[in-house]
Amino acid sequence: MSSLPGSADSHTPPRIDFAGSPRPTLGVEWEFALVDARTRDLSNEAAAVIAEIGETPHVHKELLRNTVEVVTGVCDTAGEAMDDLRSTLGPVRRIVRDRGMELFCAGTHPFAEWESQQLTEGQRYAELIKRTQWWGRQMLIWGVHVHVGISSAHKVMPIITSLLNQYPHLLALSASSPYWDGEDTGYASNRAMMFQQLPTAGLPFHFQKWSHFERFVYDQRKTGIIDHMNEIRWDIRPSPHLGTIEVRIFDGVSNIAELGALVALTHCLIVDLDRRLDAGEQLPTMPPWHVQENKWRAARYGLDAEIILDADSNERLVTEDLDELLNRLEPVAASLNCADELARVVDIYTLGGSYQRQRRVAEETDGDLLEVVDALVSELVL
Repeated sequence: MSSLPGSADSHTPPRIDFAGSPRPTLGVEWEFALVDARTRDLSNEAAAVIAEIGETPHVHKELLRNTVEVVTGVCDTAGEAMDDLRSTLGPVRRIVRDRGMELFCAGTHPFAEWESQQLTEGQRYAELIKRTQWWGRQMLIWGVHVHVGISSAHKVMPIITSLLNQYPHLLALSASSPYWDGEDTGYASNRAMMFQQLPTAGLPFHFQKWSHFERFVYDQRKTGIIDHMNEIRWDIRPSPHLGTIEVRIFDGVSNIAELGALVALTHCLIVDLDRRLDAGEQLPTMPPWHVQENKWRAARYGLDAEIILDADSNERLVTEDLDELLNRLEPVAASLNCADELARVVDIYTLGGSYQRQRRVAEETDGDLLEVVDALVSELVL
């Protein structure tokens, strides 16, 4: 991807205000599918569940009527965010179970068919499907989004562009979508490959200045590609109204322990880059073609991916690089009160990631994907 937005039009684009966060706050959005407790297939009952829960900022609807999203308030630590999610999930799960369903989270459902899924009512969703057609209807995927507060707009794009160096680490650790429509895709994260088919989705451009982002948004609006900034669906994007960087790389996560580890890692990575920027450091970046290749390698091979490390094209196994990265981030984790959560990242790649566990269950049950669903549901311990 090119490093600068188009400049044929000399008009100065409108300013985009960035709310700014006085401290590096955290927020988490966790998408869940509803599965029928008997058939283990997806259930299009989200509207009824949300209606019973009542008006709350902590539970949202999504594109499909089989999905509910659980959202934290503004938190300061990974542990606080996990406690926030637990407090919401307890009553939500009771309501879901009373209706004969379970909460399920992975990047994809092992065998559900997209043709059977119903869309949530709303102009925004209807317009998305009208525009994207077959690809839009295919978006039978779930993820986790992590927000980290940033103090000033001028820091946002350098941090996002540098954070792309750790893209494969984050995707490989969270990869949980090996199956699609009853078939093993051969990928650790089929979701990552699917989601980038939507307009404005996928990797962000390598901007270094906030003015580059403002210009990009202006061009997108002028040409009718977007009407609102939330239609920019990058894997890492600014959220100007919240004053955050939003990391959207993760496949759906089945359990609190792994989620806490991934949230802590994200928090540490962004705060580390923020502090290095404050210290006057030029943040490291890689050519866009290396970033693109790393995304594919992590989606395909997961924790067995050999990733590109730098602009000099050096390579290393992602888990070996994680060992070094986690050691370097330990002081940052201590300052952010998330040392315990960060330490659990190692468990993911020593005990096995979600895509590996799913395949193991399928292998042990002669390919029974209902058992894979049951295993994922059972991992959500509150």
